[in-house]
Amino acid sequence: MHDVRTVKAPSMPRLATASLAGTAIEFYDFFVYGTAAALVLGPLFFPTFSPLAGTLAAFATFGVGFVARPLGAVLFGHIGDRRGRRPVLVVSLLLTGASTVAVGCVPAYDTIGVAAPLLLLVLRFLQGLGLGGEWGGAVLLTAEHAPAERRALWSSFPQVGPAVGFLLANGVVLVLSVALTETQFTRWGWRVPFWAAGALAVLGLWLRSSLPESPRFLEIDDHARVPLAEVVRDHWRLVLLTAGALAVGYAIFYAVTTWSLAYATERLGVSRTVMLTCVMAAVVVKGALTPVMALLGDRFGRRPLCLVGCAAAALWMFPLVALLSTGEPLPMFVGFLGALLAFVTMFAVIAAYLPELYAPRVRCTGAAVGYNLGGVLGGALTPIVATALAERSGRVPWGVGAYLTGIALLSLGCFALLPETRPVPVSAVRPVTD
Repeated sequence: MHDVRTVKAPSMPRLATASLAGTAIEFYDFFVYGTAAALVLGPLFFPTFSPLAGTLAAFATFGVGFVARPLGAVLFGHIGDRRGRRPVLVVSLLLTGASTVAVGCVPAYDTIGVAAPLLLLVLRFLQGLGLGGEWGGAVLLTAEHAPAERRALWSSFPQVGPAVGFLLANGVVLVLSVALTETQFTRWGWRVPFWAAGALAVLGLWLRSSLPESPRFLEIDDHARVPLAEVVRDHWRLVLLTAGALAVGYAIFYAVTTWSLAYATERLGVSRTVMLTCVMAAVVVKGALTPVMALLGDRFGRRPLCLVGCAAAALWMFPLVALLSTGEPLPMFVGFLGALLAFVTMFAVIAAYLPELYAPRVRCTGAAVGYNLGGVLGGALTPIVATALAERSGRVPWGVGAYLTGIALLSLGCFALLPETRPVPVSAVRPVTD
Protein backbone atom coordinates (compact mmCIF):
# COMPACT_ATOMS: atom_id res chain seq x y z
CA MET A 1 0.00 0.00 0.00
CA HIS A 2 1.14 3.54 -0.72
CA ASP A 3 2.19 5.56 2.29
CA VAL A 4 -0.47 8.24 2.59
CA ARG A 5 0.91 9.74 5.79
CA THR A 6 3.38 11.85 3.86
CA VAL A 7 0.65 13.46 1.77
CA LYS A 8 -0.39 16.83 3.12
CA ALA A 9 -4.09 17.43 2.61
CA PRO A 10 -4.82 20.73 0.89
CA SER A 11 -7.54 23.09 2.07
CA MET A 12 -10.81 22.29 0.35
CA PRO A 13 -11.39 25.88 -0.85
CA ARG A 14 -7.98 25.90 -2.55
CA LEU A 15 -8.51 22.50 -4.14
CA ALA A 16 -12.04 23.36 -5.27
CA THR A 17 -10.89 26.68 -6.74
CA ALA A 18 -8.11 25.03 -8.74
CA SER A 19 -10.48 22.36 -10.02
CA LEU A 20 -13.10 24.95 -10.95
CA ALA A 21 -10.58 27.14 -12.76
CA GLY A 22 -9.13 24.28 -14.79
CA THR A 23 -12.54 22.93 -15.72
CA ALA A 24 -13.71 26.42 -16.70
CA ILE A 25 -10.72 26.84 -19.00
CA GLU A 26 -11.24 23.50 -20.73
CA PHE A 27 -14.96 24.11 -21.18
CA TYR A 28 -14.18 27.59 -22.50
CA ASP A 29 -12.20 25.85 -25.22
CA PHE A 30 -15.09 23.49 -25.95
CA PHE A 31 -17.87 26.09 -25.84
CA VAL A 32 -16.16 28.72 -27.97
CA TYR A 33 -16.29 26.23 -30.83
CA GLY A 34 -20.02 25.70 -30.31
CA THR A 35 -20.68 29.45 -30.40
CA ALA A 36 -18.59 29.85 -33.55
CA ALA A 37 -20.39 26.88 -35.15
CA ALA A 38 -23.74 28.54 -34.49
CA LEU A 39 -22.68 31.95 -35.79
CA VAL A 40 -19.94 31.85 -38.47
CA LEU A 41 -18.36 28.48 -39.26
CA GLY A 42 -21.02 27.38 -41.75
CA PRO A 43 -20.43 30.15 -44.34
CA LEU A 44 -16.65 30.17 -43.82
CA PHE A 45 -15.92 26.46 -44.00
CA PHE A 46 -18.93 25.11 -45.94
CA PRO A 47 -19.66 27.93 -48.45
CA THR A 48 -20.93 25.60 -51.19
CA PHE A 49 -23.77 24.44 -48.94
CA SER A 50 -27.13 26.13 -48.49
CA PRO A 51 -27.44 28.18 -45.26
CA LEU A 52 -29.31 25.31 -43.55
CA ALA A 53 -26.90 22.64 -44.79
CA GLY A 54 -23.92 24.81 -43.79
CA THR A 55 -25.27 25.15 -40.25
CA LEU A 56 -25.91 21.41 -40.07
CA ALA A 57 -22.36 20.70 -41.30
CA ALA A 58 -20.88 23.09 -38.74
CA PHE A 59 -22.91 21.39 -36.00
CA ALA A 60 -21.68 18.02 -37.29
CA THR A 61 -18.07 19.07 -36.66
CA PHE A 62 -19.31 20.30 -33.25
CA GLY A 63 -20.73 16.82 -32.61
CA VAL A 64 -17.40 15.15 -33.40
CA GLY A 65 -16.09 16.58 -30.15
CA PHE A 66 -18.73 14.64 -28.24
CA VAL A 67 -17.93 11.43 -30.08
CA ALA A 68 -14.30 11.86 -29.04
CA ARG A 69 -15.14 12.47 -25.39
CA PRO A 70 -15.84 8.81 -24.44
CA LEU A 71 -12.56 7.86 -26.13
CA GLY A 72 -10.81 10.51 -24.05
CA ALA A 73 -12.57 9.12 -20.98
CA VAL A 74 -11.16 5.66 -21.77
CA LEU A 75 -7.64 6.95 -22.47
CA PHE A 76 -7.36 9.34 -19.53
CA GLY A 77 -9.46 7.10 -17.29
CA HIS A 78 -6.83 4.39 -17.78
CA ILE A 79 -4.14 6.89 -16.74
CA GLY A 80 -6.22 8.08 -13.79
CA ASP A 81 -6.87 4.57 -12.48
CA ARG A 82 -3.33 3.33 -13.11
CA ARG A 83 -1.12 6.40 -12.51
CA GLY A 84 -3.25 8.81 -10.54
CA ARG A 85 -5.85 11.54 -10.95
CA ARG A 86 -3.37 14.43 -11.00
CA PRO A 87 -1.53 13.58 -14.27
CA VAL A 88 -4.87 13.53 -16.07
CA LEU A 89 -5.48 17.18 -15.19
CA VAL A 90 -2.22 18.36 -16.74
CA VAL A 91 -2.19 16.33 -19.97
CA SER A 92 -5.87 16.89 -20.78
CA LEU A 93 -5.52 20.66 -20.30
CA LEU A 94 -2.49 20.80 -22.60
CA LEU A 95 -4.25 18.81 -25.33
CA THR A 96 -7.46 20.82 -25.24
CA GLY A 97 -5.68 24.18 -25.11
CA ALA A 98 -3.31 23.43 -27.99
CA SER A 99 -6.06 22.13 -30.28
CA THR A 100 -8.26 25.15 -29.52
CA VAL A 101 -5.54 27.64 -30.42
CA ALA A 102 -4.97 25.69 -33.64
CA VAL A 103 -8.65 26.05 -34.62
CA GLY A 104 -8.17 29.80 -34.62
CA CYS A 105 -5.33 29.40 -37.12
CA VAL A 106 -7.11 27.24 -39.70
CA PRO A 107 -7.59 29.12 -43.02
CA ALA A 108 -11.11 29.27 -44.40
CA TYR A 109 -12.44 27.21 -47.31
CA ASP A 110 -11.74 29.94 -49.87
CA THR A 111 -8.03 29.72 -49.01
CA ILE A 112 -7.24 25.99 -48.75
CA GLY A 113 -10.43 24.33 -49.98
CA VAL A 114 -11.65 21.06 -48.53
CA ALA A 115 -8.62 20.84 -46.25
CA ALA A 116 -10.21 23.58 -44.10
CA PRO A 117 -13.24 21.58 -42.83
CA LEU A 118 -11.07 18.45 -42.52
CA LEU A 119 -8.66 20.30 -40.24
CA LEU A 120 -11.60 21.57 -38.20
CA LEU A 121 -12.79 18.00 -37.84
CA VAL A 122 -9.41 16.74 -36.59
CA LEU A 123 -8.92 19.61 -34.13
CA ARG A 124 -12.45 19.29 -32.80
CA PHE A 125 -11.78 15.58 -32.22
CA LEU A 126 -8.65 16.44 -30.22
CA GLN A 127 -10.61 19.00 -28.19
CA GLY A 128 -13.16 16.34 -27.29
CA LEU A 129 -10.44 13.83 -26.45
CA GLY A 130 -8.92 16.22 -23.91
CA LEU A 131 -12.23 17.25 -22.39
CA GLY A 132 -13.27 13.61 -22.05
CA GLY A 133 -10.39 13.12 -19.63
CA GLU A 134 -10.70 16.46 -17.84
CA TRP A 135 -14.00 15.89 -16.08
CA GLY A 136 -13.03 12.61 -14.44
CA GLY A 137 -9.70 13.89 -13.14
CA ALA A 138 -11.01 17.20 -11.79
CA VAL A 139 -14.11 15.76 -10.16
CA LEU A 140 -12.37 12.77 -8.60
CA LEU A 141 -9.52 14.81 -7.18
CA THR A 142 -12.08 17.04 -5.44
CA ALA A 143 -14.54 14.30 -4.43
CA GLU A 144 -11.86 12.01 -3.00
CA HIS A 145 -10.44 14.79 -0.80
CA ALA A 146 -13.84 16.04 0.41
CA PRO A 147 -15.45 15.03 3.72
CA ALA A 148 -18.34 12.62 3.13
CA GLU A 149 -20.98 14.89 4.66
CA ARG A 150 -20.10 17.75 2.29
CA ARG A 151 -18.95 15.80 -0.77
CA ALA A 152 -21.72 17.05 -3.05
CA LEU A 153 -20.96 20.66 -2.10
CA TRP A 154 -17.22 20.53 -2.75
CA SER A 155 -17.62 18.35 -5.83
CA SER A 156 -20.03 20.89 -7.29
CA PHE A 157 -17.28 23.45 -7.83
CA PRO A 158 -15.87 21.69 -10.91
CA GLN A 159 -19.50 21.61 -12.10
CA VAL A 160 -19.54 25.43 -11.93
CA GLY A 161 -16.63 25.36 -14.37
CA PRO A 162 -18.79 24.76 -17.48
CA ALA A 163 -20.91 27.82 -16.64
CA VAL A 164 -17.81 29.97 -16.13
CA GLY A 165 -16.26 28.62 -19.33
CA PHE A 166 -19.43 29.33 -21.26
CA LEU A 167 -19.61 32.88 -19.92
CA LEU A 168 -15.96 33.50 -20.78
CA ALA A 169 -16.39 32.15 -24.30
CA ASN A 170 -19.60 33.98 -25.05
CA GLY A 171 -18.49 37.12 -23.22
CA VAL A 172 -15.49 37.41 -25.52
CA VAL A 173 -17.69 36.80 -28.58
CA LEU A 174 -20.23 39.36 -27.32
CA VAL A 175 -17.56 42.04 -26.84
CA LEU A 176 -16.13 41.35 -30.28
CA SER A 177 -19.62 41.45 -31.82
CA VAL A 178 -20.19 44.90 -30.36
CA ALA A 179 -16.70 46.26 -31.06
CA LEU A 180 -16.27 44.98 -34.61
CA THR A 181 -18.25 45.35 -37.79
CA GLU A 182 -19.93 42.26 -39.23
CA THR A 183 -17.22 42.05 -41.91
CA GLN A 184 -14.39 42.32 -39.36
CA PHE A 185 -15.96 39.71 -37.08
CA THR A 186 -16.47 37.27 -39.95
CA ARG A 187 -13.02 37.87 -41.44
CA TRP A 188 -10.85 37.59 -38.30
CA GLY A 189 -12.70 38.54 -35.11
CA TRP A 190 -14.15 35.06 -34.53
CA ARG A 191 -10.58 33.69 -34.28
CA VAL A 192 -9.61 35.83 -31.26
CA PRO A 193 -11.43 33.69 -28.64
CA PHE A 194 -9.58 30.62 -29.92
CA TRP A 195 -6.20 32.32 -29.66
CA ALA A 196 -7.02 33.45 -26.11
CA ALA A 197 -7.22 29.77 -25.12
CA GLY A 198 -3.41 29.62 -25.11
CA ALA A 199 -3.09 32.16 -22.29
CA LEU A 200 -5.89 30.47 -20.35
CA ALA A 201 -4.18 27.07 -20.66
CA VAL A 202 -0.97 28.49 -19.17
CA LEU A 203 -2.98 29.92 -16.26
CA GLY A 204 -4.67 26.57 -15.69
CA LEU A 205 -1.38 24.68 -15.65
CA TRP A 206 0.00 27.10 -13.07
CA LEU A 207 -3.04 26.67 -10.82
CA ARG A 208 -2.86 22.88 -10.99
CA SER A 209 0.91 22.46 -10.69
CA SER A 210 0.92 22.14 -6.90
CA LEU A 211 -2.19 19.99 -6.35
CA PRO A 212 -1.53 16.75 -4.42
CA GLU A 213 -2.65 13.32 -5.54
CA SER A 214 -5.95 11.93 -4.30
CA PRO A 215 -5.63 10.09 -0.96
CA ARG A 216 -8.12 7.45 -2.13
CA PHE A 217 -5.94 6.61 -5.12
CA LEU A 218 -2.88 6.30 -2.87
CA GLU A 219 -4.75 3.84 -0.64
CA ILE A 220 -5.46 1.39 -3.47
CA ASP A 221 -3.43 -1.81 -3.08
CA ASP A 222 -4.29 -3.51 -6.33
CA HIS A 223 -4.79 -1.21 -9.31
CA ALA A 224 -6.93 -2.49 -12.17
CA ARG A 225 -4.69 -3.85 -14.92
CA VAL A 226 -7.09 -2.82 -17.70
CA PRO A 227 -9.72 -0.56 -16.10
CA LEU A 228 -11.97 -0.45 -19.17
CA ALA A 229 -12.17 -4.25 -19.37
CA GLU A 230 -13.18 -4.41 -15.70
CA VAL A 231 -15.79 -1.68 -16.17
CA VAL A 232 -17.29 -3.43 -19.21
CA ARG A 233 -17.30 -6.81 -17.46
CA ASP A 234 -18.65 -5.76 -14.06
CA HIS A 235 -20.38 -2.41 -14.55
CA TRP A 236 -21.78 -2.33 -18.10
CA ARG A 237 -25.36 -1.90 -16.90
CA LEU A 238 -24.34 0.96 -14.61
CA VAL A 239 -22.47 2.71 -17.44
CA LEU A 240 -25.50 2.50 -19.74
CA LEU A 241 -27.86 3.73 -17.03
CA THR A 242 -25.68 6.72 -16.15
CA ALA A 243 -25.23 7.61 -19.82
CA GLY A 244 -28.98 7.51 -20.38
CA ALA A 245 -29.63 9.45 -17.18
CA LEU A 246 -27.24 12.26 -18.08
CA ALA A 247 -28.39 12.61 -21.70
CA VAL A 248 -31.13 15.08 -20.77
CA GLY A 249 -28.69 17.46 -19.11
CA TYR A 250 -26.55 17.67 -22.22
CA ALA A 251 -29.61 18.00 -24.45
CA ILE A 252 -30.97 20.90 -22.40
CA PHE A 253 -27.68 22.73 -22.14
CA TYR A 254 -26.80 22.55 -25.82
CA ALA A 255 -30.35 23.26 -26.96
CA VAL A 256 -30.18 26.48 -24.95
CA THR A 257 -26.58 27.50 -25.56
CA THR A 258 -25.95 26.31 -29.12
CA TRP A 259 -29.06 25.43 -31.14
CA SER A 260 -31.09 28.40 -29.90
CA LEU A 261 -28.37 30.82 -31.05
CA ALA A 262 -28.50 29.53 -34.60
CA TYR A 263 -32.31 29.23 -34.64
CA ALA A 264 -33.04 32.70 -33.30
CA THR A 265 -30.43 34.55 -35.37
CA GLU A 266 -31.17 32.72 -38.64
CA ARG A 267 -34.91 31.99 -38.46
CA LEU A 268 -36.25 34.74 -36.21
CA GLY A 269 -33.87 37.55 -37.11
CA VAL A 270 -32.85 38.20 -33.49
CA SER A 271 -29.51 39.96 -33.20
CA ARG A 272 -26.46 38.03 -32.06
CA THR A 273 -25.95 40.46 -29.16
CA VAL A 274 -29.49 39.99 -27.81
CA MET A 275 -29.27 36.21 -28.00
CA LEU A 276 -25.88 36.01 -26.30
CA THR A 277 -27.07 38.36 -23.55
CA CYS A 278 -30.23 36.32 -22.86
CA VAL A 279 -28.39 33.00 -22.75
CA MET A 280 -25.51 34.36 -20.66
CA ALA A 281 -27.90 35.86 -18.09
CA ALA A 282 -29.59 32.47 -17.63
CA VAL A 283 -26.22 30.71 -17.34
CA VAL A 284 -25.12 33.18 -14.62
CA VAL A 285 -28.11 32.16 -12.49
CA LYS A 286 -27.45 28.48 -13.21
CA GLY A 287 -23.80 28.77 -12.12
CA ALA A 288 -24.66 30.68 -8.94
CA LEU A 289 -27.25 28.08 -7.88
CA THR A 290 -25.00 25.05 -8.42
CA PRO A 291 -23.49 25.01 -4.88
CA VAL A 292 -26.93 25.67 -3.39
CA MET A 293 -28.43 22.65 -5.13
CA ALA A 294 -25.39 20.59 -4.14
CA LEU A 295 -26.04 21.42 -0.48
CA LEU A 296 -29.55 20.07 -0.92
CA GLY A 297 -27.96 16.94 -2.39
CA ASP A 298 -25.91 16.52 0.79
CA ARG A 299 -29.05 17.00 2.85
CA PHE A 300 -31.65 14.98 0.92
CA GLY A 301 -29.63 12.70 -1.34
CA ARG A 302 -28.41 12.64 -4.94
CA ARG A 303 -31.14 10.57 -6.57
CA PRO A 304 -34.16 12.64 -5.38
CA LEU A 305 -32.73 15.83 -6.86
CA CYS A 306 -31.98 14.07 -10.15
CA LEU A 307 -35.55 12.75 -10.35
CA VAL A 308 -37.02 16.19 -9.61
CA GLY A 309 -34.75 17.85 -12.20
CA CYS A 310 -35.71 15.30 -14.88
CA ALA A 311 -39.41 15.66 -14.19
CA ALA A 312 -39.13 19.46 -14.35
CA ALA A 313 -37.26 19.20 -17.66
CA ALA A 314 -39.96 16.99 -19.16
CA LEU A 315 -42.62 19.54 -18.18
CA TRP A 316 -40.68 22.59 -19.41
CA MET A 317 -39.50 21.68 -22.91
CA PHE A 318 -42.70 22.74 -24.72
CA PRO A 319 -42.85 26.07 -22.84
CA LEU A 320 -39.16 26.55 -23.70
CA VAL A 321 -39.68 26.39 -27.47
CA ALA A 322 -42.85 28.50 -27.25
CA LEU A 323 -41.03 31.25 -25.36
CA LEU A 324 -38.04 31.06 -27.70
CA SER A 325 -40.27 31.42 -30.77
CA THR A 326 -41.47 34.85 -29.59
CA GLY A 327 -38.06 36.31 -30.43
CA GLU A 328 -38.51 38.70 -27.48
CA PRO A 329 -35.66 39.03 -24.94
CA LEU A 330 -37.65 38.62 -21.69
CA PRO A 331 -39.71 35.55 -22.72
CA MET A 332 -36.61 33.92 -24.21
CA PHE A 333 -34.67 34.54 -20.99
CA VAL A 334 -37.51 33.00 -18.93
CA GLY A 335 -37.51 29.96 -21.20
CA PHE A 336 -33.75 29.51 -20.93
CA LEU A 337 -33.78 30.06 -17.16
CA GLY A 338 -36.47 27.45 -16.54
CA ALA A 339 -34.57 24.88 -18.62
CA LEU A 340 -31.26 25.56 -16.87
CA LEU A 341 -32.87 25.41 -13.42
CA ALA A 342 -34.05 21.88 -14.24
CA PHE A 343 -30.54 21.13 -15.52
CA VAL A 344 -28.72 22.37 -12.43
CA THR A 345 -31.03 20.46 -10.09
CA MET A 346 -29.58 17.29 -11.61
CA PHE A 347 -26.03 18.21 -12.51
CA ALA A 348 -25.12 19.97 -9.25
CA VAL A 349 -24.92 16.55 -7.55
CA ILE A 350 -23.62 14.44 -10.44
CA ALA A 351 -19.97 15.07 -9.55
CA ALA A 352 -20.56 13.37 -6.19
CA TYR A 353 -23.08 10.80 -7.43
CA LEU A 354 -21.11 9.18 -10.25
CA PRO A 355 -17.85 8.59 -8.31
CA GLU A 356 -19.84 7.11 -5.43
CA LEU A 357 -21.32 4.50 -7.77
CA TYR A 358 -17.94 2.96 -8.73
CA ALA A 359 -15.19 1.16 -6.82
CA PRO A 360 -12.01 3.28 -6.39
CA ARG A 361 -9.87 1.00 -8.60
CA VAL A 362 -12.00 1.74 -11.71
CA ARG A 363 -13.67 4.98 -10.63
CA CYS A 364 -11.87 7.31 -13.04
CA THR A 365 -12.72 5.17 -16.07
CA GLY A 366 -16.26 4.20 -15.06
CA ALA A 367 -17.49 7.64 -14.01
CA ALA A 368 -15.86 9.41 -16.96
CA VAL A 369 -17.11 6.94 -19.58
CA GLY A 370 -20.69 7.09 -18.29
CA TYR A 371 -20.58 10.89 -18.10
CA ASN A 372 -19.21 11.35 -21.61
CA LEU A 373 -21.43 8.74 -23.25
CA GLY A 374 -24.31 10.83 -21.97
CA GLY A 375 -22.73 13.69 -23.92
CA VAL A 376 -22.89 11.68 -27.14
CA LEU A 377 -26.56 10.83 -26.59
CA GLY A 378 -27.67 14.28 -25.52
CA GLY A 379 -25.08 16.83 -26.66
CA ALA A 380 -23.77 15.65 -30.02
CA LEU A 381 -27.17 15.01 -31.61
CA THR A 382 -29.30 17.79 -30.15
CA PRO A 383 -28.13 20.77 -32.28
CA ILE A 384 -28.31 18.66 -35.46
CA VAL A 385 -31.69 17.04 -34.74
CA ALA A 386 -33.20 20.27 -33.40
CA THR A 387 -32.07 22.25 -36.47
CA ALA A 388 -33.59 19.65 -38.81
CA LEU A 389 -36.85 19.47 -36.82
CA ALA A 390 -37.16 23.26 -36.62
CA GLU A 391 -36.81 23.52 -40.39
CA ARG A 392 -39.88 21.32 -40.82
CA SER A 393 -41.90 23.15 -38.16
CA GLY A 394 -44.13 26.18 -38.40
CA ARG A 395 -43.75 29.33 -36.36
CA VAL A 396 -43.20 27.34 -33.15
CA PRO A 397 -40.79 24.36 -33.37
CA TRP A 398 -42.98 21.92 -31.46
CA GLY A 399 -40.99 19.02 -32.86
CA VAL A 400 -37.95 20.22 -30.93
CA GLY A 401 -40.03 20.34 -27.74
CA ALA A 402 -41.21 16.78 -28.32
CA TYR A 403 -37.66 15.58 -28.96
CA LEU A 404 -36.33 17.18 -25.76
CA THR A 405 -39.29 15.89 -23.73
CA GLY A 406 -38.61 12.37 -24.98
CA ILE A 407 -34.98 12.57 -23.85
CA ALA A 408 -36.10 13.87 -20.45
CA LEU A 409 -38.45 10.91 -19.99
CA LEU A 410 -35.70 8.47 -21.00
CA SER A 411 -33.36 10.01 -18.44
CA LEU A 412 -36.07 9.96 -15.78
CA GLY A 413 -36.44 6.22 -16.26
CA CYS A 414 -32.68 5.67 -16.00
CA PHE A 415 -32.37 7.73 -12.82
CA ALA A 416 -35.27 5.73 -11.33
CA LEU A 417 -33.22 2.54 -11.79
CA LEU A 418 -30.07 3.92 -10.11
CA PRO A 419 -29.50 3.54 -6.35
CA GLU A 420 -29.01 6.30 -3.78
CA THR A 421 -25.42 6.68 -2.51
CA ARG A 422 -25.55 9.37 0.20
CA PRO A 423 -23.93 9.54 2.77
CA VAL A 424 -21.57 6.57 2.41
CA PRO A 425 -17.90 7.68 2.16
CA VAL A 426 -16.41 7.31 -1.31
CA SER A 427 -13.80 4.79 -0.14
CA ALA A 428 -16.45 2.51 1.38
CA VAL A 429 -19.04 2.51 -1.36
CA ARG A 430 -20.11 -0.86 -2.60
CA PRO A 431 -20.17 -0.62 -6.39
CA VAL A 432 -23.23 -1.58 -8.40
CA THR A 433 -22.48 -4.75 -10.34
CA ASP A 434 -24.39 -6.87 -12.78
